Amino acid sequence: MPGRTLPTIPRADVESHNSNKSCYVTIGTKVYDVTSFLDDHPGGSDLILEYGGKDVEAILKDDVSHFHSDAAYEILDESLVGFVATEKVVDTAVESSTPGKIIPLPASKDGNSELRERGVKGDLKQRPTFAATGMSSAEDLSKETDPNLDYKTHKFLDLSRPLFPQIWYGGFSKDFYLQQVHRPRHYRGGDSAPLFGNFLEPLSKTAWWVVPMVWLPPVMYGSWYGFNGLSTGAEAVAYWLLGLFLWTLVEYILHRCLFHIDKYLPDNRVGITAHFLLHGIHHYLPMDKYRLVMPPTLFIVLATPFYKLAHVVFAYNRFAAIEVFSGGIFGYICYDLTHYFLHHRNLPLYYRELKKYHLQHHFADFENGFGVTSRFWDRVFGTQLAYTIPVKAA
Repeated sequence: MPGRTLPTIPRADVESHNSNKSCYVTIGTKVYDVTSFLDDHPGGSDLILEYGGKDVEAILKDDVSHFHSDAAYEILDESLVGFVATEKVVDTAVESSTPGKIIPLPASKDGNSELRERGVKGDLKQRPTFAATGMSSAEDLSKETDPNLDYKTHKFLDLSRPLFPQIWYGGFSKDFYLQQVHRPRHYRGGDSAPLFGNFLEPLSKTAWWVVPMVWLPPVMYGSWYGFNGLSTGAEAVAYWLLGLFLWTLVEYILHRCLFHIDKYLPDNRVGITAHFLLHGIHHYLPMDKYRLVMPPTLFIVLATPFYKLAHVVFAYNRFAAIEVFSGGIFGYICYDLTHYFLHHRNLPLYYRELKKYHLQHHFADFENGFGVTSRFWDRVFGTQLAYTIPVKAA
């Protein structure tokens, strides 16, 4: 932080900043205020709060359990608020002719950062970058994108203006569009980046709680209706569970064969715009919390063919069709809520593994890892992601 002197903070004061209201972490003698980053951390705020007031150097270096990219260190660099030292160290520094060697100084004006040097100049470990997405870790999803710089650099979309007309009139080739839309940006200029910029804008945003509020009542009614129309309760439960199971396959097929129809995408603005509205915007802005679940209007469009299909397949018994469809819609509700929480909440151990898996789909390999609520169909069809970090070519 050029141009200002940072204070030395007593160790006891640093340790007291360990809550979501004020959270400090240290690396050696450097103190970082990470309070504003708690909600944006892809792993959830609890993972940071666990180290509130403590030193994080070891966990940041542990590539196996908690891999971090240069972006993570740059975020910390911007949060440097001071240096921690005991009274003995402070006294020694005051008496020394070279106090900077005892209590490190802030980054110099030429951009050399003490954070990245970490004691040995030039000893910064190079972090690999995934060719498919340009990202090197999940933390990159929370590094704020500068709209002006991003637009000047990539000549793709200006995040400060409505995105839909830019896609429609942009004249982008399919290859350029796919390259750009799969390089995630993190927009923080308000709730969400503008999509339409007119009366249609509210229809493009959906809070997570809308999904259970809108769809749970019809599911409950449909389940009750089918239950009462079938001969036994066991038969009704069996049809309902069949619908739930079938949803897991539908989830996989939709994600792989519709949302990621990249190779077969028509190279024209109709195909590109449809892809962007359906799923591309989510890969472009994966941390946009209002575009993580499906808007009710879009869901009705996608669900209607499945409703008709259920009545065709189970034409012999409309109650069975309703029961199967109800179980499937319940599966969809679980899917959408899981998807939201994987991006924006800290979850129990099993779901943390799902979170890592899904974020790997976003920042490493969007051509695999299509399962959201489970990896079952990825295993079946050979599209499971491998937890490997590519070695950077020499």
